[in-house]
Amino acid sequence: MTEVRRADELDEHTRAGLGKIFVDGFGEHLDFFAKDHDRLAGALTHALVPSLFHVALVDGRPAAIAACTDGVRLSFRHDGRILRRELGTVRGALADQVFRRTFQKPWTTTTSGKASIEFVATATEFRGRGVATALISHLLTLPEYHTYVLEEVADTNAPAIALYQKLGFREFTRKKVRHFGRTGINYYASFTLEQK
Repeated sequence: MTEVRRADELDEHTRAGLGKIFVDGFGEHLDFFAKDHDRLAGALTHALVPSLFHVALVDGRPAAIAACTDGVRLSFRHDGRILRRELGTVRGALADQVFRRTFQKPWTTTTSGKASIEFVATATEFRGRGVATALISHLLTLPEYHTYVLEEVADTNAPAIALYQKLGFREFTRKKVRHFGRTGINYYASFTLEQK
């Protein structure tokens, strides 16, 4: 049975595991900062804003996460001092710069009722069990939103793209990437879903 709750409703011990799920989902893109995924998870857990992250729990254990925001409030707010302490001075400072440039940009224009679904990640052991489907389906029932956007989904993430399309999301833009040789990513696709 999958239950979905906001991260700020969970106890501190349960919330501590969210960084590991984040790294399970995005670790391959963050390996430069630390090869040790436990170390990386420890460095990033503080950056996940609990009031904006939703957690799918399977038998009380965190299985998947996703942030849902209005495009103004940032779901990922890191502290550069913590990154430098956990990742080392050089890699921590670089992570600080990269994360500010990449994750801390609010939308330039926002619309009432429009939500950004961000940082969807499933723990490795729960993949293929419908957990992400349950989590996103829950987000689609939030009463304050009727339009949903998923930005910059890597083309190499075929399971996520298939899930979003199955739930009714449609691709509306693609952005080519310049770092193909390092990551294998050709482009980032953005998706939208409008409910009546």
